[in-house]
Amino acid sequence: MDIKINLNDQIHEYEVLEIYIANNWSSAEKPKQLLAALRNSHSLVTARINDELIGLGNAISDGHLVVYYPHLLVHPKYQSKGVGRKMLEALQTRYENYHQQILVADGEAIEFYKSVGFVRAGKTEPMWVYAGSDH
Repeated sequence: MDIKINLNDQIHEYEVLEIYIANNWSSAEKPKQLLAALRNSHSLVTARINDELIGLGNAISDGHLVVYYPHLLVHPKYQSKGVGRKMLEALQTRYENYHQQILVADGEAIEFYKSVGFVRAGKTEPMWVYAGSDH
């Protein structure tokens, strides 16, 4: 399986929606906003096999100190094959000297992020105003 990891790759609505729908993410219900958000991220990472999009993630940053990773998704048929780890490594290489790398994880993703070095942020409590229903 020859996985190609790309930073700031071109993405198309149909391929992005396929991954979000397969993962049951509610942001697929707002395709125009989703594509705009991904395309306007500080960084976008994709994983492809033979030009087929199998995973993607993005970073939002101030460009100097803090980076936030809001999305990291892998199509279910390619999960547990190291795809997410490779995409996150590409992002973390770009932001390795930043003061903070932040994300919010739930469910099975918690153990994945712990396995790549993320820890709970002190005594913080995750909080949000959220219009979705998938968490």
